[in-house]
Amino acid sequence: MPAQVIEWDMALIKKYNYSGPRYTSYPTALEFSPEYRNDTFEQATSRFPERHLSLYVHIPFCHRLCYFCGCNKLVTRQQHKAEEYLDVLEKEIVQRASLFKNRKVSQLHWGGGTPTYLNKSQITRLVGLLRQHFDFLPGAEMSLELDPREIELDVLDHLRHEGFTRLSMGVQDFNKEVQRRVNRVQDEDFIFALMARAKALGFSSTNIDLIYGLPKQTPESFALTLQRVALLNPDRLSVFNYAHMPTLFAAQRKIKDHDLPSAEDKLKILQQSITSLTEAGYQFIGMDHFARPQDELAVAQRKGELHRNFQGYTTQGDSDLLGLGVSAISMIGDTYAQNEKDLKTYYAQVEQRGHALWRGLAMTRDDCLRRDVIKALICHFELNFSTVEHQYGIVFQDYFAEDLRLLEPLIEDGLAVMEADRIVVTARGRLLIRNICMCFDIYLRQQLRQRQFSRVI
Repeated sequence: MPAQVIEWDMALIKKYNYSGPRYTSYPTALEFSPEYRNDTFEQATSRFPERHLSLYVHIPFCHRLCYFCGCNKLVTRQQHKAEEYLDVLEKEIVQRASLFKNRKVSQLHWGGGTPTYLNKSQITRLVGLLRQHFDFLPGAEMSLELDPREIELDVLDHLRHEGFTRLSMGVQDFNKEVQRRVNRVQDEDFIFALMARAKALGFSSTNIDLIYGLPKQTPESFALTLQRVALLNPDRLSVFNYAHMPTLFAAQRKIKDHDLPSAEDKLKILQQSITSLTEAGYQFIGMDHFARPQDELAVAQRKGELHRNFQGYTTQGDSDLLGLGVSAISMIGDTYAQNEKDLKTYYAQVEQRGHALWRGLAMTRDDCLRRDVIKALICHFELNFSTVEHQYGIVFQDYFAEDLRLLEPLIEDGLAVMEADRIVVTARGRLLIRNICMCFDIYLRQQLRQRQFSRVI
């Protein structure tokens, strides 16, 4: 499969720029229910016993509050709170690991919050706990997110020594005024020093996160950020859309509406980001992700082997995903499960039961079918009917007759092409892939929940 080309059509982007899910899962987390029980979770662990295991660990602590953030975090300078968290997390690890005794761990990711809130001894303790209770493959991929404001350079050496192979760094924007407005002022020289050290230490992949739509951003200011990023030369880039939802996230109330770029400027920033990054040699993976052509994410997409889960695009979609820690989400067998989001409740539940399951979803056959359709479209911009017909014993055009009627206006607008045996997303439809996927989302159709999502662009 060739690298993806994007055609920018401003009129169509404005027409279709309404709210919609990001499809890190289907059904989305809105469908998770507290009726989901732990025995269902435990049964799901034996559904695909041959699958490798991917571990996600949530570290909720941050030293400082970033006003744009919508993550589940606790802002504190009290390092002992991390020790207390690890004490409880250890109990969850012991309980959950007992369900996966014959599984091999092929991937580990720490997210947050700020995983590098942990000091060196705490990092060593957590890695040791995971290695003690789970069976890691020798070449397991280990990645984590870091905050360049709150880390010493030699922590990278420590992470590499502990086996980490990938780093993701939140930069967001290099403009000082933008940084001040979101309470995230950073040392640019130190970011370059971190990247240089990561490459010297042999980290196999580096990722930079940027955000467009932040206060005081302009197309001109963000162009300078993109120039600095080109010099950093990360293997991967994420360019996220800032979703301003102050009613949901209290910290965002510190961001003033009148400081935000206009909708038109926001689209200009995105357009120039895509142009700039593709001209710099990055492959557009989808939605907000870019990778160097030789990066395994880009290679997987060209081979038709890309997957998507709660961490975004991944090469390891054939693994079960076990989430550990407060608010962490698991994808086990054909079920989703999420831990308690409130830290005190998480602590109490783990102490009482050994786990902190809050809610989840056991997928129906229709859920699985639609999940596979949406995943194919969002990862590969193409859907071959025969693949799902053979797997599920259906006639695609009969089963999805209503969905295809919903897709017709998008086809008429040139976002996709309907062939006899497949749907192909066009170059102008790739930025609007979420809209195409929404045509196959039966929950969205039934319950009209678009207002709860961020805009697609």
